[in-house]
Amino acid sequence: MKKRLRRTMMFVPGNAPSMIRDAHIYGADSLMFDLEDSVSLGEKDAARVLVYNALKSIDYGQIEKVARINPLSTPYGAKDIEAMVKAGIDVIRLAKTETAEDILEVEALVAEAEKACGRENQVLLMAAIESALGVINAFSISTASKRMMGIALGAEDYCANLQVSRSEEGDELLFARQRIVVAAKAAGIAALDTVFSNINDMESFEKEVRFIKKLGFDGKSVVNPRQIDPVHAIYAPTQREIENALRVKAAILEAEERGSGVISLDGRMVDRPVALRAERVLEVAVACNMLKEEELQ
Repeated sequence: MKKRLRRTMMFVPGNAPSMIRDAHIYGADSLMFDLEDSVSLGEKDAARVLVYNALKSIDYGQIEKVARINPLSTPYGAKDIEAMVKAGIDVIRLAKTETAEDILEVEALVAEAEKACGRENQVLLMAAIESALGVINAFSISTASKRMMGIALGAEDYCANLQVSRSEEGDELLFARQRIVVAAKAAGIAALDTVFSNINDMESFEKEVRFIKKLGFDGKSVVNPRQIDPVHAIYAPTQREIENALRVKAAILEAEERGSGVISLDGRMVDRPVALRAERVLEVAVACNMLKEEELQ
């Protein structure tokens, strides 16, 4: 079975009919229909109806469908949850999450909406962390519910909260990025990096993607279809990595057939971290259609 990739989560404004209609043709792993920041107060209800009808009528295939809802402190949040769950959304994304209690409050409304439309225990949750308090509480947020599938950094609001400017180097984001990745990995969920807004500076964008991959992020939020393919290329394993992972797997199988607990390859011991890295490379290779599952047998 292919592992779900979350290399790219593309923002789709909830008040943009043409983008909502065509969003699935660009190849992002996940689509995030935004009912929050990209929609003005006067358009909130119309955007919700637009996204609802799109989810009910457009076949988005196997792409993961995420809805970023308005905070429950507004008149729109609870209505967003009810409509999106009924429409068949896969994930509800909370904006500006700061505590585990924020998750539990949304979870209760999601469960209620599911029960009302016969979709019990199907909708997952995701949290955007956009403040100092949210960063500090990243692990408790990540483990607040069994529905949690990921957490993401929202850099602009985070920088505003810290009263600093976002720089090209991104030094001001390093602590938050590291804490979010570690919390997500400890909880066994995905970690998504923040957006890179300058779609004309692809060189800097790709540099940032390489950096966040090294940190351990599973993927990046994107704002334009042009950003999708570069992220996927950077996250794809190289042919050399795939070949080495296959050799590691073969060495493990050979040792198992011999009944030996000692695994070696090219005269070196294959320990657990090496085996886990090889397994991850092969999972991603299969998910990226670079390798067939039969080749792993």
